[in-house]
Amino acid sequence: MKLIVAVSENWGIGKDNDLLFSIPKDMKFFRETTMGKTVILGRKNLESFPNAKPLPKRPNIILIRDKTFSCDGATVVNSIDELLALPIDFSDAFVIGGEEIYRQLLPYCDLCYVTKVQETADADKFMVNLDELPEWELVSESEEIEDNGHTLTFCTYERKKV
Repeated sequence: MKLIVAVSENWGIGKDNDLLFSIPKDMKFFRETTMGKTVILGRKNLESFPNAKPLPKRPNIILIRDKTFSCDGATVVNSIDELLALPIDFSDAFVIGGEEIYRQLLPYCDLCYVTKVQETADADKFMVNLDELPEWELVSESEEIEDNGHTLTFCTYERKKV
């Protein structure tokens, strides 16, 4: 699996079930990177989407413990084992959040696309800081980009081969 996320300097990802920043170039990168690919997300992340509807033009898988939850236009699974049993190509599936889903599925990921926004934000949800994990390596980083009043870099992390 792959993971895609935008983080603040303190690896914050959200507050009050919303994104920390509105950055058109990051949204474009997210859209282009995940279009046509399977996306894996949690209920709270789904609820933050317009009309709480799955993302269009890509298979959506909702990972949620609530066995009564259903969602038109998405596959719902209640455990990681159930997720991993699905007949999909996980090498091209994207974990898109939120916080709990990132934490649960990071061990199954081998590539992470991280948009780093050079600001500290008042977040209540965080991504694991990959710079502090010895099994992850920063393999590429874009030049600084200015967009909508924010400075950001697009970074790619790979899980180190052992």
